[in-house]
Amino acid sequence: MWSGLSDAYLVACVGLAGGVVLGLASRLGRFCTLGAIEDFLYGDSDHRLRMWGLAIATAMIGSFGLMQVGLLNAPETPYLANGWNPIAHILGGLVFGYGMAIAGNCGFGALARLGGGDLRSFVIVLVMGISAYVTMSGPLAYARVRLFPDDLIATDGAAGFAHFLERVTGLGAPVFGIAAGAILAALMLRSRGFLAERAMILSGVAVGLAVAFAWGGTQWVATESLGAVPVSSYTFAQPLGESILFWMTASGSTVSFAVGSVAGVWLGALLGSLLRGLFRWEACEDPRELRRQILGAALMGAGAVVAMGCTIGQGVSAMSLLAYGAPLTLGGIFAGAALGLRQLIHGFASA
Repeated sequence: MWSGLSDAYLVACVGLAGGVVLGLASRLGRFCTLGAIEDFLYGDSDHRLRMWGLAIATAMIGSFGLMQVGLLNAPETPYLANGWNPIAHILGGLVFGYGMAIAGNCGFGALARLGGGDLRSFVIVLVMGISAYVTMSGPLAYARVRLFPDDLIATDGAAGFAHFLERVTGLGAPVFGIAAGAILAALMLRSRGFLAERAMILSGVAVGLAVAFAWGGTQWVATESLGAVPVSSYTFAQPLGESILFWMTASGSTVSFAVGSVAGVWLGALLGSLLRGLFRWEACEDPRELRRQILGAALMGAGAVVAMGCTIGQGVSAMSLLAYGAPLTLGGIFAGAALGLRQLIHGFASA
């Protein structure tokens, strides 16, 4: 392979490069899903929500653009497998969103804050990674497979809206995907107030381009290696657990896109924090807060595995392909986060 690197190291480099961009966007542009929801519900501002939408739109245009020129075979991606489970997406999203609210961060956000010196986020990263693996391949795996089979509803081809329209109309899926991305971008940029937030706009675009870059980069390596590595993009639940395992067993295991992506986000967030002068060590001083973070992280790990993705995995990566389950998961995450935030403000006041 290229420059003498193995396939595994190549996809890890792809994950690392895009992860650095994601980490920088988080710290320089304040890209944060929970922050976006909280601002919208309680801060009378939709700017960060628009930034999130702009990231989705950019990723959508980039990903379907890659499909158009033959650089991405979308049906090879995990989000467009021939079958899906709407119940899993909704319930998994609800559990994840609730856990995110009471923990104070999602997996991606915790990694980014860890890069800024927040040791409380280290607890979230560890617990969420372990919880994801317990649900994915540990003691809860059997129950998960029985209760939430991935292919509850079979599909005639890729499980995505653009590919469904392709089968119905005969027009290529990229036509619908690029059009949807352009419309969404236009809607996000309609706000004059948001247009003045240049850092947010740049960060949203950067996140979307990083997701599309990952699809294209891993597709290239997968093609060159004859399928030795999977086609992937960013998500931050199972990769946290995979990274924990890798750092403990690196001499007997193989690096991966997931490991590179986790390291990249941490490194990018560290650089962004140093550039903005925001790096400072922080620790949890309240046992009640620590309790909520542990519980929230455990719920996020389980919820993300059931929903097949987190705020970035389903919220941006799967949305970039217009997968059937992505909007259901997003809706579940928003509803769960709204419930968790409400309980934090009202229900936990005397906890």
